[in-house]
Order: sequence, then C-alpha cells, then structure tokens
Amino acid sequence: MSKIQHRNLYREVADRTRELIEHGELTPGERISEKQLCETFGVSRTPLREALKVLASEGLVELLPNRGARVMQLTVKMVKDTYDLMGALEGLSGELACQQISDEGIIAICQLHEQMLEHYRKREMQPYFEVNRQIHESILAAANNEVLEEMYNNLSYRVKRVRYSKKMTEAFWRQAVNDHEMMIVALKARDGKRLGQILRDHLCHKLEVVTLAGVIEDDELINAANG
Repeated sequence: MSKIQHRNLYREVADRTRELIEHGELTPGERISEKQLCETFGVSRTPLREALKVLASEGLVELLPNRGARVMQLTVKMVKDTYDLMGALEGLSGELACQQISDEGIIAICQLHEQMLEHYRKREMQPYFEVNRQIHESILAAANNEVLEEMYNNLSYRVKRVRYSKKMTEAFWRQAVNDHEMMIVALKARDGKRLGQILRDHLCHKLEVVTLAGVIEDDELINAANG
C-alpha cells in the first residue's frame, strides 16, 4: 500500500482505514495499532487519531479510554436495529424516486440492472456487488432528498461490511436478483408504494443470510466474551 503524501489530510486517513475495515483487513473486535497504521500511511499520530474519531462517529470504530481504539464488533441486534432504520429510509427513497425520476433516469437504472444480471450469470461476485450498490444509490439519488441521503449514508457505513459480504448462499443470491427484478418492474410502473415495500423486504432478506452465514456475531456470545 502506498504512503499518504499529504500528512494533514485526516479524512484521507479515515477513508483508507475505512477501506481496511470494509475489506476485512482489520477484523471486528481487533485492536487498532496506531504505530502500524502510521507506518503504513506515512502519517503522524495526530491525523490518525482525528481519523479514528471520524470512524467512531460512523460506528465503525470504538474508542477505548486510555487504551486506543478497536474495530467495532457487530452483533445481530446492532445490525437489525440499523437495518430497521435503513429499510425505512430506503423504502421512502423508492416512493419519492417514483414521483420524481425522469424517463432517462429509469433507463440508466435498467442498464445497470442488465449489467448486474450479466455479472450474476457469470458468477462475478465483486463486480455484481459494485453494480448492485450503484443501483441502490441511483434510486436514493433519484429521491432528491439530501437529508434522507445523508442519514442513509451515515447508517450504511456501519453495516457495509455485511451488506456486501462474500459470505452468502446460492439461494440468497438468487433471491437478491429476484428482488431486483421486482424493483425494476415497480420502478418502470412508477409504483412507489410497491417499490418502497420491495426495498424494505430486500434488507430483511440480507439480514437473515448474514446472520446464518456467521458474518455477524450472536449477541449473547459477545456479551459473554466481554464479561
């Protein structure tokens, strides 16, 4: 990994550390070595500590009094609570998008959908996830509500590492694609109520699979380990 040249850019340090967490290079519950990250990025401790404060506000890092920081350990309840809020916001974004999106906007999302299907057919998981994310973000942007988008993005940081996890079954992948097929039908029909419900249910399906796949920890096990 290349060194960060501009040493006062704590937001860049935050972005790079966030990537390490999302890609699993810093694992849940792992103590963050300030010395190691400073050496990796080529920065002093000051911008790193500012960056960790940013990540703590996003729910990715837990700051420990006089003991540094560690990657936040996700639990079933934590993810469920976050998904409940995200589902409500994403459902609302679908309703608003159907009211405001242009014909060109619908065509653009349909084109992304076709790209996603091609990646699914070829079992290209990482490109599939990338286009999948673009579809959800396009619907969110089409809602044209900056406050909604900001709130949603802040919550999304917390669970991105499980929402786009590689640990999913073939049955779930098929279910996810079916959900997206229904999204496109509802979007083309500008059926906001239907699209909103599909988006809400889509997150519930994701929570079920990541729980079963062991991507997030059982709350009782976490409490026992910390006790």
